[in-house]
Amino acid sequence: VDISEYLVHEDPIRVSIITGFLGSGKTTLLSGILQSKMFSDTAVIVNELGEMGLDHFLLETADEQLALLPNGCLCCQLRSDLVDTMRSLLDRAARAEIPAFERLVIETTGIADPVPIIQTLMTDPLRFSRFQFAGLLTVIDGVLGVRTLEKFSVSVKQAALADCLIISKTDLTENYNSLRQRIRTINSTAPI
Repeated sequence: VDISEYLVHEDPIRVSIITGFLGSGKTTLLSGILQSKMFSDTAVIVNELGEMGLDHFLLETADEQLALLPNGCLCCQLRSDLVDTMRSLLDRAARAEIPAFERLVIETTGIADPVPIIQTLMTDPLRFSRFQFAGLLTVIDGVLGVRTLEKFSVSVKQAALADCLIISKTDLTENYNSLRQRIRTINSTAPI
């Protein structure tokens, strides 16, 4: 495979991953972020464009896997290999088929182990490409988080690897101190 076309000739495109267990609020968070003009130069890869997904933001569908959001963000559905999807976005931007983007956000499914995605971003040939891993943001449900962390090991892994943790649904619970304490036993350094 000739990777020369993917070698860094420009500033790297920072790649952030948003993860969190099923129902934690990942898509709600992402939807809110994408409404900001500050993120107009962002491409997003999601596993599904679902019922609660980003569909209500869609302005124009470029094809069955790619949509242009009103603020200029690109939203791409991951249907095959992550590397192929990322390269396709880069190639299409280089050919001016889609708007250029300066950052990429990957939203995982709720049951995804983030390790393989991080490994993909850190290994050849992607580590020599224009993409640079920027961090993992994990959303934890403020209402069900303690129970989720007790029952599902993947949720613990998502929290343990996070560079930043967000507790969602704090408006629905009066006391989430036990959740904060549990998170701190899993990840003592990431800001909450």
